[in-house]
Amino acid sequence: MSVVADQPSSPATAGRRRAAIVFADVVGYSTLMAADEAATYTRWMALLRGLIEPETARQGGRIVDLAGDGVLVEFPAVAPALAWARAVQRGARAALDDPAGRDAVPIALRIGLHEGEVFDTGARIFGDAVNFAARLQSHAAPGGIVVSDRARAALGDATGEEWRDLGLVELKGFERRARLFAIETDAVAFSAPLQPQGGLPSIAVLPFLDQGSDPDQAYFGEGMAEDIALSLAGLHELFVVSTASSALFRGRLPDPREAGRAFGVGYALLGRIGRAGDAISVSLQLCDARSGATLWAERMRVPAGGLFEMQEQVVRQVVAGLAPQVRTAELQRAMRKRPDSQTAYDRMLRALHVMSSADRDTFETARAHLAAAMAEEPGFALPFAWAGRWHSVRIGRGWSPDAEEDAARALDLARQAHALDPANALALATLGHLTSILQRDSETAWGYFEEALAACPNHALAWTLSSATLSYLGRGAAAVRHAEQGLRLSPRDPMRYAQYMFLAIAHYARGSHEEAVRWIRRSAAENPLHGATLQVLAAALAACGRAEEAREVGARFMALRPSFSLDAYARKRIPFQTPALREGFLAHLRLAGIPD
Repeated sequence: MSVVADQPSSPATAGRRRAAIVFADVVGYSTLMAADEAATYTRWMALLRGLIEPETARQGGRIVDLAGDGVLVEFPAVAPALAWARAVQRGARAALDDPAGRDAVPIALRIGLHEGEVFDTGARIFGDAVNFAARLQSHAAPGGIVVSDRARAALGDATGEEWRDLGLVELKGFERRARLFAIETDAVAFSAPLQPQGGLPSIAVLPFLDQGSDPDQAYFGEGMAEDIALSLAGLHELFVVSTASSALFRGRLPDPREAGRAFGVGYALLGRIGRAGDAISVSLQLCDARSGATLWAERMRVPAGGLFEMQEQVVRQVVAGLAPQVRTAELQRAMRKRPDSQTAYDRMLRALHVMSSADRDTFETARAHLAAAMAEEPGFALPFAWAGRWHSVRIGRGWSPDAEEDAARALDLARQAHALDPANALALATLGHLTSILQRDSETAWGYFEEALAACPNHALAWTLSSATLSYLGRGAAAVRHAEQGLRLSPRDPMRYAQYMFLAIAHYARGSHEEAVRWIRRSAAENPLHGATLQVLAAALAACGRAEEAREVGARFMALRPSFSLDAYARKRIPFQTPALREGFLAHLRLAGIPD
């Protein structure tokens, strides 16, 4: 949403005061209008009149500006503004919980909240704080809320929110960077109700809290936690939650019981990190996530050159406490391959810090960090693997200017990573997925996934992506199990739209079409501009006999992919290998109005 406020002839003619400013923006508004202008306008007006306006009055706010794609609201304080944002997001998504809901893909909003001084002309407000607030919402995920550092400070510590520190981000039109926080609430977090299976000791490694005052250095503690978690994830004797989910606790040190509730795990590893010159100090606690009790605690201080040895020592101590039966050889196999260059490692950590950003410009910066890491140490496999994943994510989020080129680059980088480290699970999972999608060779792809899961049995992405390949092979029941395991291992994943999509594809392949609709609608609410999600939703709705809804979603899909044709898709792209699934999927897309 872009807002141009009326400018008075002089600031003296306007009143100046402090206010909380909220922008709510409709995700993909132009695409929705291109697909069905009348229906989009009707849905937006229904949301505005039925939810946004009444909630604004209830919280004592005022709608200052209204555009086709969003709304600007002001409040006297931050607390009611946040209550409004929560209520609006909860209401906007309520349709997902109604299986009889008419709207297959409810309108998704991004909300940004800031606090500062504004000039009030009576009808409008303007000023630097308004312009600043207008830039925040692009950093929110669809259905999400982003709060400025100033607004968060105004709330104090007793809000009960689950803050996710986004660090310092660039805002268009502002020279200074801003520290932002995303909120994970019951309104925006759709965690699957799935619990760890098998009776294994389960653990979450939380981002280590940087004790320095510079938020720009937070990436380092998170990267250390990532390395430790991935070494633990290589063991069959443990269930290890992905750090993509544990980033929920970025920027704070939670009660371990909070982590236990969020992830359904029995143990949590928490840490604080400090850096002074070339020395690194770390304070660690392994806690019982049910009782909150500390099982062991240790303080370490090492030179920067001893960082990797210190990480390995932590892994051994965790394993000794939770799975002492692990043999030395197995533990050594699970240890991560370390780079020779600390600079290359640091560059990679900076990239991982921004990979999950909902803001396109911030996400793009990750590629430069990975390129620098690859140039610094060409023999270090992980930056190549993450760069391949970056290109794949770029396509999935709809940010690629050339999807074919990005896909080819992703495949090439994954192959390079695999050549450098044949046991790299991320490279193997990326290779497997792209081999299925680009080369339509699911049998070969499945071999890559088997290697990935043997190398790292707790690799959430490998479980999730392998479910798609199993679906394409017609093994629907196994595909559902793999997709559900991916959700268990990363229940708060910032890329959960993809998790939900692959679980929906698995249910479609299994023939459980209503379940496919349920999960793919959640995926579409998380990322309403993802073409593959809309394609699967259109087919699943048609399979359930919901022809009108299927055609509506089909129109949205065609607005995103105007050159798409079933004939070309059948010849070059459809991934399903079994004739029944292949022909059924094409027939369902045809019923959804997709042209031949």
